[in-house]
Amino acid sequence: MISRLIATGVSVTILAGAALADSDPYLWLEEIESDRALNWVRGQNAETFGELTDNSLYEDLYAEALSILNSDARIPEGRIVGDDFHSFWQDEQYVRGVWRRTSLASLITGEPDWDIVLDIGALADEEHENWVYSGIDCLGGDSDRCLVELSIGGKDESIYREFSLDTLEFVDTGFYVPEAKSNVAWLDEDALLVATDWGDGSLTMSGYARETRLWRRGTEIEDATTVFVADTQDTLLAPVVFHAGDDAHPYLVRLYADWNETQYIPVVDGDAGDPLDVPLRVSFQGVVQGRAILHLEQDWQTDDGDYSAGDIVALNLDSGATTLVFSPNDRQAVNDVGIGLGGVYVELLDNVIGRIQRIDFDDGAWTASTIALPDNGVALLAATSSSRDDLLVSYESSIQPTTLYHVSPDNELSTVASLEPLYDATDVVIRQEFATSADGTEVPYFLIGRQDVLEAGDAPAILYGYGGFQISILPVYYSDPSRPQHGALAGRMWLSRGGVLALATLRGGGEFGPTWHQAALRENRQRAYDDYFAIAEHMIETGVTSSNRLGALGRSNGGLLLGVALTQRPDLFAALDIGVPLLDMRRYSQLLAGSSWMGEYGNPDVEEDWEFISQYSPYQNIDESADYPPVLFYTSTKDDRVHPGHARKMAAQLEEYGFDFFYYENIEGGHGGTANQDQLAMRTALEYAYFIRMLMPAVWDRQASDQE
Repeated sequence: MISRLIATGVSVTILAGAALADSDPYLWLEEIESDRALNWVRGQNAETFGELTDNSLYEDLYAEALSILNSDARIPEGRIVGDDFHSFWQDEQYVRGVWRRTSLASLITGEPDWDIVLDIGALADEEHENWVYSGIDCLGGDSDRCLVELSIGGKDESIYREFSLDTLEFVDTGFYVPEAKSNVAWLDEDALLVATDWGDGSLTMSGYARETRLWRRGTEIEDATTVFVADTQDTLLAPVVFHAGDDAHPYLVRLYADWNETQYIPVVDGDAGDPLDVPLRVSFQGVVQGRAILHLEQDWQTDDGDYSAGDIVALNLDSGATTLVFSPNDRQAVNDVGIGLGGVYVELLDNVIGRIQRIDFDDGAWTASTIALPDNGVALLAATSSSRDDLLVSYESSIQPTTLYHVSPDNELSTVASLEPLYDATDVVIRQEFATSADGTEVPYFLIGRQDVLEAGDAPAILYGYGGFQISILPVYYSDPSRPQHGALAGRMWLSRGGVLALATLRGGGEFGPTWHQAALRENRQRAYDDYFAIAEHMIETGVTSSNRLGALGRSNGGLLLGVALTQRPDLFAALDIGVPLLDMRRYSQLLAGSSWMGEYGNPDVEEDWEFISQYSPYQNIDESADYPPVLFYTSTKDDRVHPGHARKMAAQLEEYGFDFFYYENIEGGHGGTANQDQLAMRTALEYAYFIRMLMPAVWDRQASDQE
């Protein structure tokens, strides 16, 4: 979430941004699709492919990645709509994917009978457009209507089209929201709340909608009536409708300039009501029996009690009374909250180990019970519904394939599906280790590898890190294929070849709740980087690996982390895989969605903020006399969240100074860096080809020799 800047009464000095921009020799690489910039990109791509694919090992890696990404042995992920389960599925046959459904009763049998609702590949062929599926929003209840969100090439910008579950077709003359960074929600079957680009002055400085309108069926979208307009310095305004049984509770979510702070505005008879009287740092999760379920990210004092950051609190929407639903201890964190018909479900991290609790509301009291899942892994809420008291949960670890369970209203578990192993993890172990950061903070991390490799020591190892935006990094098996550090892909392509994987739990993340995240904001950002360095040093000191065999992996905010690692501690790493990164922190707030992250990093146009940002901004801290290992950058031309100019300019500056590097830019994919499974397999193969070349040179050379 994002919030406003609070006046402190402290005077600030605005920097002369234009003068600083004029001193940047590579500003032309920020021209995303200019001929000059794209010619540079194509030249870099050609060199990288020539270096990393001219080895039969690359083809092996590509085949391994594609076999996992297209495997039918995956666990279906999706949502409950009424009595049905809807899932998006990609495999070798459906490269772009299909939206499909089955009844929940059929799903629970373990042998579901799937119906294809919409084939994205067939739609792309029919309409001659590079459609990428972005999601669905189905009204539910007795309605057959859904909104389908599609993007061109995987961008954040998307279109919304009305779809009928009865006819399995788009609705002629139905609702259609043109391409933009929009947020859309059903008010009822004949009305939408739409936040989009309405024309001049309708966007925030971050490039998102600041105006939400009510659009009624039978009228033109241009004639929709304004509900509320946020300020231009806010990050965005978005509609959301919380369902509770047959009741709907529409709200506008106003994210201020500081993404940690949010205001919730009820929509009453088509107009904006008075904002909820709740803290700005709070997540509104849903409604249960007329009570708003709030996850606090700051302390809150009310007439009914004092609550701490991390607590879950219920707010009676009629009386304003509050009650405590759940309070984690200092080694726990609420990772997610699901809403059921009669209560809530809590996805809990207990010392970064997953638990699931059901908390029912009955006779004015909240009663907790634990859902019995295996220990020492990741427990996730897979699908919940505000109209039902049953749910789907999953359990997994980096070495334990995912199992999906149906949980009955009385907490009885039945196995819905168990993933067949996607790699041989017979001798692979996972253990939790602890490093001590520069300020004495204990920082945990997961270490994963074959037992014999860990016992032998000095292994080629990859350290994955993120450390931001309250996102928890967990040892999942196959929950997020866009992040190849997780589970099966790494297992097949890296661990099976004798590599070791480490997952860092850095401050800035959400593994220990809001305070863990807030410990590394703004002027304290260096703490996240120090945590990462401490883990690398611990791995070296304990003999797991050595600096000439240790690689680093991170993307987006994790790409910034790796940029800092390159410029501050190149002595620790022999390879750095830097994906879709932020690197020029002097200009990040002026590029695409960058200004929406100033609550995390600070405002580089304010002298007091630039003073601490400048200490770590990678692009400004390149040292031409340093000893940098060859880096792999990857990004996407179509990324409309993190500007590809970050990676382009960093690579160009390294090139000017004579440093070796690899660079790959996908000219299609969005912030994920890919638009389909083939592209993801290709990029993942490039990444592990790079790591093997840098950290396992004997394996790389042997494969090259065999090829000759």
